[in-house]
Amino acid sequence: MTLLQTLRWFGPDDPVRLSDIRQSGATEVVTALHEIPNGAVWPEAAIAERRAKIAAAGLGWTVVESLPVHEGIKTRGPDWDRLIHAYRESLRNLAACGITTVTYNFMPLLDWTRTDLGWELPDGARALRFEAVALAAYDIHILRRPDAARDYDARVVAAADARFAAMSADERRALERTIIAGLPGSEESFSSPQFLAAIGTYAGIDADALRANHVAFLRAVCPVADALGIRLVVHPDDPPFALFGLPRVVSDEADLAQLFAAVPNPSNGLCFCTGSLGVRADNDLPGMVARLGSRIGFLHLRSVQREPDGAFHEAEHLGGDADMAAVMTEVVRLYRRERRTVPMRPDHGHQMLDDLDRRTNPGYSLLGRMRGLAELRGLERGIAHALDHAG
Repeated sequence: MTLLQTLRWFGPDDPVRLSDIRQSGATEVVTALHEIPNGAVWPEAAIAERRAKIAAAGLGWTVVESLPVHEGIKTRGPDWDRLIHAYRESLRNLAACGITTVTYNFMPLLDWTRTDLGWELPDGARALRFEAVALAAYDIHILRRPDAARDYDARVVAAADARFAAMSADERRALERTIIAGLPGSEESFSSPQFLAAIGTYAGIDADALRANHVAFLRAVCPVADALGIRLVVHPDDPPFALFGLPRVVSDEADLAQLFAAVPNPSNGLCFCTGSLGVRADNDLPGMVARLGSRIGFLHLRSVQREPDGAFHEAEHLGGDADMAAVMTEVVRLYRRERRTVPMRPDHGHQMLDDLDRRTNPGYSLLGRMRGLAELRGLERGIAHALDHAG
């Protein structure tokens, strides 16, 4: 058994073509119907049409990333029953079209968050970067969230004050767009006034309340997913800590263990993202694969380089702070032990070579991800060979 190699594709408007993905060595794409508003049912006909287009390019589609969880579910608002019904109907329609894995996240308001989409590396390639000082500069001085400064260390606040004062109007607008305008695959986008109002909808929802709402969501949809043979896989928080005073509850091994204990259904699974979880030095990535492996239904393999003061940037797939060789060794042992194939994709590749001069989705240019896929493929095969010939 080997890893199922995939690349993410954002649909017909993605500058990366299906024919490009087929030449990368991937055999499937991971995608979603991004044009359908959050909370609406995904029609079976639209799913089938998208799957036929992918099949015509010689590729498969069995993993959805993502079927969004509406904010009304996360806050358990008045439309909760209607939104849960719509989610169940979407799962039924996806199963009817051969989808077996559905990715989602439970992050309030914002999906994955960065403060720089084109940070230049020493070799001239560009990477995604998160910097706490830049986030604080936006939060305190542009968003003007009440009492925002209380959520940051005094040194970060002082640095954010200086950063904001030195920024031009264009730089301030660029930072605002980067944080809240919606990155590829994000489920929402806002203006700053809209974002501030949306934060208010989480008043009174702390980490315990958000965790309870997550459990309620899973208890409502997992029995349907169980019956359909679909595995729901939660993507960890990215980054794995609170932002803008909003809690995040899928950030470490304890969060995940608690979630699986509360909802032990077979369909309650994990999208194991080494980049998101790897931002925290206290997350033991190889150990988490070993201990949570039976719950892992999808792998995002990437690495980040942690920097001082909470900053980090996307590193090379085999570099950075993730010990990818140790992670991959546990992954190979997992699929051999359980005799199953696990879908995998590289993530957030560097913008490099010809892609520097092309229109690309931040983090999802072709060449950087193709490099990552090739490196991960070689690492997997090398480890499998070594295990076959050990002792």
